Amino acid sequence: MADSSVSPSNSARPQKLLDQVRDAIRLKHYSYRTEESYVNWIKRFILFHGKRHPKDMGRPEIEAFLTHLATDKHVAASTQNQALAALLLLYRNVLHRDELGLFESFNMARRKARPVHRYC
Repeated sequence: MADSSVSPSNSARPQKLLDQVRDAIRLKHYSYRTEESYVNWIKRFILFHGKRHPKDMGRPEIEAFLTHLATDKHVAASTQNQALAALLLLYRNVLHRDELGLFESFNMARRKARPVHRYC
């Protein structure tokens, strides 16, 4: 008896990139809204570079995209950080590219702890 869960057309085709991204996000148990947002940022990154595949791009293209967001689109730093986080997930968890220096010096804004003021 043949296994009905695997169809011949699915087994012969590699999974599409954005489906792989969705799987990686779900594996990390991120929210659905985060999934939508990350997929959207990755689509925008690909379209910004003329539909080139991310495996053929690297740090210069990531920097160009983030610079475009900051200078041309005038996005906030937190928005730029969200785009970077999406690209980090793509390169680290989907494309398995985390070579030394690819993301080393990107300055992601960190939330600083504020002192607690207690009034007596």
